Amino acid sequence: MKTLTIFTPAYNRAHTITRTYESLLRQTCNDFEWLVIDDGSSDNTDELVAGWIKENKIPIRYIKQENQGMHGAHNTAYANISTELNTCIDSDDWMPDDAVEKIVNFWKTRGSDRYAGIVGLDQNLEGNIIGTGFPDDLTTTTLQGYYAEGGRGDKKLVYRTEVIKKYPEYPLFDGERYVGLAYKYMLIDQDYELLTINEPLVVVDYQPDGSSFSMYRQYWRNPRGFAFFRKTEMVYAPTLKRRFISCVHYVSSSIISRNKRFLSESPKKLMTLLAIPGGIALYFLIRRKINTNSQFEFKK
Repeated sequence: MKTLTIFTPAYNRAHTITRTYESLLRQTCNDFEWLVIDDGSSDNTDELVAGWIKENKIPIRYIKQENQGMHGAHNTAYANISTELNTCIDSDDWMPDDAVEKIVNFWKTRGSDRYAGIVGLDQNLEGNIIGTGFPDDLTTTTLQGYYAEGGRGDKKLVYRTEVIKKYPEYPLFDGERYVGLAYKYMLIDQDYELLTINEPLVVVDYQPDGSSFSMYRQYWRNPRGFAFFRKTEMVYAPTLKRRFISCVHYVSSSIISRNKRFLSESPKKLMTLLAIPGGIALYFLIRRKINTNSQFEFKK
């Protein structure tokens, strides 16, 4: 059995996923398999992957499902992975040629049941590290702990499959397509640390129609998913400031979803009560942003 599963959620990314595939062909270590979760694409993603499977250059598994959003694709991936390690490489990103070799060798040298896995770096198209690297003396960390100490930027997570399967699946809400992936990571942080590797494991190409570029729209369209995530965050966030900010977001998402029971459902009722004015202000900001963006798109 291979050591690593690279899984790729794909939704109408036929125009970018070829780069992902080609980067896997270039890997200096073949101790991996590729799992593609097609999250209801209407383009020719299925034809592309079928052709690559026929080529038989790397082990590929393909699963197509109705559109559930990124978190739903992660649920499906975790349910179908049996290798020791796994990592997500998005369909608009790709891996440096030696990324698999670095992951596998690093884990075989330093990995153990004490750790949830590995956290490495992201780099952009220009070859620059996104955010900050890890201090030289930081060999282990939790994801939340790293950011609480001033770390910045997206990081690439490589989890032990046994660990990530121990925690609840991401919930699915009818009509919504978003729950923050950090939900699981926050839960894992309570029990395990990650080994740090100060090396880029992925090249990131943020897309104009990706979630990073449309967060206000995501807030508006997925309020129950965001409220669920904020309830988790207000319990596990490492700082009082971050917990209060989560309460503000929770209030705004509850207003959007018209949930009148939000205060009684909050795990931090007093803090949520104090956050109501800020949550109302955030609600109106989101609504204004959505209306402005909609008018701009219509004029184009």
